Amino acid sequence: MVAAPMTATPAEARQGLKSSSMSNLTLILIKIAYLAVLWLFVLMAVGVIRTDLFGQSKRKSRKKKPRPSIRPPQRRPVAASSSSSQARPQRARRNEPTVLAVTQGSLAGTTVDLASQPILIGRAPDSTLVITDDYASGRHARVYSENGRWFVEDLNSTNGTYLGQQKLNRPQPITVGQPIRIGKTVLELRK
Repeated sequence: MVAAPMTATPAEARQGLKSSSMSNLTLILIKIAYLAVLWLFVLMAVGVIRTDLFGQSKRKSRKKKPRPSIRPPQRRPVAASSSSSQARPQRARRNEPTVLAVTQGSLAGTTVDLASQPILIGRAPDSTLVITDDYASGRHARVYSENGRWFVEDLNSTNGTYLGQQKLNRPQPITVGQPIRIGKTVLELRK
């Protein structure tokens, strides 16, 4: 005996067609959502890489965080010479650093003269000290003088800036000979 092929009634065929088209629609929506999430990830990754290479966009307005004011230790004025010391210009201190020197890394031996303007350190071509370290950001850190003291500040870099063994999370005062590490590059203030 040969079995006759079963034919579906028109109502059954329409029901099968509806469930098939519903699953196709669901599959298409899932594919579109997946592609949207994938493109969002790609665009975010490109944005992070662009920021790391070129720094933050100048169009974005960043609110500047108030810098903590660090006062030098108070000195007691000498009664007899207090008026005469104010009239004279201050002399450069003997222990005042004069250069920022690279002690380790690809630029070992390089020095930058210290001036009143801040020294910007990073991979960006407009930095004062351009380092070619793979672990450095475009604008990684800056060294600046305030009230006769030198400070180092991490500029929200990807891999961080270290003062000795301590990772910086705010501006820190630095002294002569204290190592500043940015990736494989080590810097220090020298007289």
